[in-house]
This record gives sequence, C-alpha cells and structure tokens, in this order.
Amino acid sequence: LPLAACSSSAASTPAKGSTAPTVKLPSAAPTSLVVTDIRTGNGPKAANGDTLIVRYTGVRSADGKEFDSNFAAGKQPFELMLGTGTVIKGWDQGLVGAQEGGERQLDIPADLAYGANPPSTEVIKPNDALSFVIDIIKVFPGAAKADQPKFTITPAGNVGAAKVTELTAGTGDTPPVGSSVALRLVLYRADTGAELTSTWGGPALVFDLGPTTTTYPGFVEAITGMKVGGRRQVQIPYGSVFKGQGSKRLQLPAGIDVVVVVDLLGFYS
Repeated sequence: LPLAACSSSAASTPAKGSTAPTVKLPSAAPTSLVVTDIRTGNGPKAANGDTLIVRYTGVRSADGKEFDSNFAAGKQPFELMLGTGTVIKGWDQGLVGAQEGGERQLDIPADLAYGANPPSTEVIKPNDALSFVIDIIKVFPGAAKADQPKFTITPAGNVGAAKVTELTAGTGDTPPVGSSVALRLVLYRADTGAELTSTWGGPALVFDLGPTTTTYPGFVEAITGMKVGGRRQVQIPYGSVFKGQGSKRLQLPAGIDVVVVVDLLGFYS
C-alpha cells in the first residue's frame, strides 16, 4: 500500500511514467500544515467527497530522504476519496481546493502525518514531518447517498445479450480503449428489481478499458460507446458478472442477470 495514504484503493491503470518532481524542503520542520501550489490546474477544484486520482512523491522534511513515489513507469496512479479518513490528515486537509491538472506541495507536521507510530519503514521515524509533491490528475465529483435518484427496475428474466436503455445522453467525449474511466452506479437483481449495491455516497468506481482490465466484462460492455455525462441502464447477462456464480456478499444467486444504472463521470489516460 502507498505509505503516503495507507489506503486499500488504487486506480487500476499503470502510470505511463514520468520524472518525479523535486521536493523543495522547508527551512524548518513544519509545525502546522503548509500548502503550496507549484502549478495551478484548470479543472475542477477538489472538495470533500470527491474522488481524486494523483501521482505523488513523499520525503522526510528533515533530510529529503524519499520513502514513497508512484511517478515511475509501471507504477499505478493513486485513488482516494477526499475527507473520509482513508489517507493521513495532512492529505485530507491539504488537498481540499487542489485543482485538476495542478501540482501541490504539502509540508505536513508529524501530528497530521503518522505521529509517534509510523508505518513499518526504515525511512520514516517517530514524530517525523513529511513533505509531498502531488500531481492532481483528475477530480471526479462526489455524490451523497441521500441524493441517489430513485430508479424503478421492472423485474425481468435473463437475457442472452446486454440490453441497453439510454436514460441521459452524454455531451462529453467517449473514452478510448486504453483509458481509465470513472463511474457512479447502482446495481440491481434483474429478476426482482431489488437493489444490491451502490457507489452513491462512496468513491467513484475507477477501472481501465485496456486489454488487461480485471473488471467484469459486463461492466466494460455496459459503458462501451457512452459519452461523459451520460446515464445508461443495462441488463447484463449473469455470465458476464461474478463469473456467472452470483455473489454471496450481495445476496445474488448464481444464474441471475443484473441491471446496472451507470453514470459516466469521466476518464483519463
């Protein structure tokens, strides 16, 4: 797991690889959070509840010794939901207002980093201040669970091929193969119309459209041809999700189709 964030969530598309930025060390160990915009972006500004896709380099503020970075080729961009405690406090506080396309340095005092209990690493010591340079690749807007629209799913039998109903036409671009997409979705049983799960109120679902995607093929098929900003309802044959075996966690029996209502939030490469 990235030491910077201690989260179990990461975007699935490997970074294309770029040179890690130089972290300019503070003249003294920060005693409060210091936020410096190295480059201002031109996209949306991050707010609590948004899903951010970032690249970062982290060093000890005292001597510049690097302990983590995901700028190298083959490394994954990092995905986080801002303001939910899935990252250290210095990130949750310091990334608010960061703009898509921008680059921000955070100089974080120990009490907003790991305090006296750092993760298992030879670099970070107890009560170390930390400095990060973070590139904001994408900012995907959050949405509260309470704001989830009410969708009525008419119970139906299984279908042999995906059945697509366009609910809202998107006005943005269509994600190309090889890009990563961000979705918001609600999943239902096709036979009863009962809701199984939803990403409303949680982080966006991010996965890649490349040949190595580990996402269920039914979800890839469900968004094929969509434009950003669109909403689509798709009945997906059971064989294209959960390997046709259903899901005990979602209380979905084997051999039952699902219906997904999906919003395409955006994409990046």
